[in-house]
Amino acid sequence: MPEGRKPVLSRLRRSAPTHSTSEMSKLITISLDAMGGDAGPAMVIPGAALALERRPELRFVLFGDEAKVKPILERHPALAAASRLVHADVVVRMDDKPSQALRAGRWKSSMWKAIEAVKNGEATVCVSAGNTGALMAMAKFCLRTMAGIERPAIAAIWPTLSGESIVLDVGATIGADAQQLVDFAVMGSAMARAVFASVERPKVGLLNVGVEEVKGNEEVKMAGRLLKEANLPELDYAGFVEGDDIGRGVVDVVVTEGFAGNIALKTAEGTAKQMAQHLKAGITRTWLARLGYLLAKSAFDRLKEKMDPRKVNGGVFLGLNGVVIKSHGGTDAEGFASAVSLAYDMAVADLTRRIADGLAHYHRAGGVQPAAEPRGEA
Repeated sequence: MPEGRKPVLSRLRRSAPTHSTSEMSKLITISLDAMGGDAGPAMVIPGAALALERRPELRFVLFGDEAKVKPILERHPALAAASRLVHADVVVRMDDKPSQALRAGRWKSSMWKAIEAVKNGEATVCVSAGNTGALMAMAKFCLRTMAGIERPAIAAIWPTLSGESIVLDVGATIGADAQQLVDFAVMGSAMARAVFASVERPKVGLLNVGVEEVKGNEEVKMAGRLLKEANLPELDYAGFVEGDDIGRGVVDVVVTEGFAGNIALKTAEGTAKQMAQHLKAGITRTWLARLGYLLAKSAFDRLKEKMDPRKVNGGVFLGLNGVVIKSHGGTDAEGFASAVSLAYDMAVADLTRRIADGLAHYHRAGGVQPAAEPRGEA
């Protein structure tokens, strides 16, 4: 693990918070799309209630169909007391295309209203488990991108052998030029400083087909030269990293464009499920295998917890004038509570300001233009 780095998020979501007393005394309001996800309010409300138990300083603005949300909310009196319910007639479906969602849900859907609450200052962060494409389209339309940012990115928390890392972009931007990759690096490093304890200058790597400087496409190589020559005080550029380096945790932040990032994410998720199925089949095959499982149950439990996707649920939309968290649509209450905890961390850390400061510093430096180098091998 890079020196001084601790995997804060996993610890925060399973035990006592580590924020200062002054931070904890400040109420943080989060807007929730109560209708988002496969289960809608049946998952969102219990998840928010669980998050409130862990973070009593949270307050919520819930947007959704009052007839469906209120009966569930009434089963959680503590959450009801800490929340305000706002009726929304329209629900964005999980299979809606972004353009359809904008036409039907702009101004009046639970998803739009939850995002708009951030724009209007009613909430600090928005959390939704709804349709990813629709959520990104609405967030871009409502909040707009930050000055100097052409395209936003989705950042994910990635469990590694050394703790946790941040990977971006995992699906917002298909294809990215060198400048956009540098912007991703600045935004990702700001998020890393917000969520990892004692990391003042996160190590950042560019995902590539090799670590040699002559490898990769021209945009990735150009981004590497820009980052190296800029020598930004907010981050420590560590060069290129390969796919297997992500899980090893050799850097705090892995930067890539959304096509490759989304494939890497889905591959990792699929591999984890495959391993779990193979393991389950192996330990139930014979009575001796079952006995071995019982003897090593504590180790298997630790492995299960480490690989539990609910513990790191939540993709952060970076590059907008406000913070939006995308929860997995198929998660349960525990997973949604993790997304809310992530939203809390982003609010306390003032993530938008950190990103703005980092981008301003880079652009004041002139966005170093490197000399051209010979075309390399793939």
